[in-house]
Amino acid sequence: MKKFIALAMAASMSMALLAGCGGAPASSAAGSTAASTGSSAAASTAGTTTGDSLKVDVFYYDFSDVYISTVRTAMDEQLKAMGIEPKNWDAAGSQPTQTDQVKTAIADNSDLLIVNIVETSTSDPAKDIVEAARAADIPVIFFNREVADNEVINSYDKCAFVGTNAPDAGHMQGEMIGNYLMENYDTVDLNGDGTISYVMFKGQEGNAEAEARTQYAVEDANKILTEGGKPELAYYDANASTKYLVDAQGKWSAQAANDYMVTLLGSYNKDNNNMVELIICNNDGMAEGAISALQNVGYNKGEGSTIIPVFGVDATDSAKKLIKEGNMAGSIKQDAVGMASTINTLVKNVQDGAELMANTDQFVVDSDVAKIRVPYAMYDATSQD
Repeated sequence: MKKFIALAMAASMSMALLAGCGGAPASSAAGSTAASTGSSAAASTAGTTTGDSLKVDVFYYDFSDVYISTVRTAMDEQLKAMGIEPKNWDAAGSQPTQTDQVKTAIADNSDLLIVNIVETSTSDPAKDIVEAARAADIPVIFFNREVADNEVINSYDKCAFVGTNAPDAGHMQGEMIGNYLMENYDTVDLNGDGTISYVMFKGQEGNAEAEARTQYAVEDANKILTEGGKPELAYYDANASTKYLVDAQGKWSAQAANDYMVTLLGSYNKDNNNMVELIICNNDGMAEGAISALQNVGYNKGEGSTIIPVFGVDATDSAKKLIKEGNMAGSIKQDAVGMASTINTLVKNVQDGAELMANTDQFVVDSDVAKIRVPYAMYDATSQD
């Protein structure tokens, strides 16, 4: 960035000298430069750093994640509208890969690092990235996957985070589940034993979002049930040491949930009078994997079939379709477009040479750390897209 500014100043001085000596007018030279570099006229007129000059590298934890793919699409569209051509990196779920990618981008004179960190159970990878960014005097924006306040964000004045308030999704999902069950209890209670059995699919151990969703979805649903005179939810396997099934790869994948569901349906089914009656998932990808397994044995196939209520998080387009068709009960919307536009507010600040957290009064910002929270919302069959 500094190198570009110096070159830009030198170019301006040369153009002024040419104009003073009867050379090409400054406007003609600028037009020629814009044509050769592809800079937008709007950026030039505004007097800000042109989009082509800002090298933005965006590091995604895994391109295959459905929600992250939606964020990436929105980010690309918005950045290109700002005159910026981002370079996207896919860590494919590997933190060492992502760390090497960041180092490569820094060596290639990146002006801005936008990082969807892979490893969340420890702060060390995020700290390493911040240290590398600070050494190169490059701003870094973490997003979606929570990083530590003091160890990471507060350790560098050109560092920020854009994400959600993790507990909110769990609380909203719990409220949605509790209310749904109170309205449909007898229908959901397939074996008529007066208790709803459930399975929880957890995306990743140690991830703030996964931990909060796993905890509060059940706790808050139980609160509504007991206040309504119903027993608490019963985990399908009473002997299980943990009340969830985790994606061992940390990918929150449809495949992991599908594999688990296929296996447990072999023992827990209507014929054995112990069918799992409720499925709670940390994201929509896992919800879709569970629904696929259910559909393979005749459940959740629309009107006329037995519907096992499945709840997810993200409100992806494919999940919305399942909800509208009646094959999925609900989801918690994590606003992918809103996530991208919030991040790009900070990108525009870097582009304009402003403070990283400038122009953020319209957002929910933590009081003691540079973290912006994008709100969640409930999504069910009555919701409008």
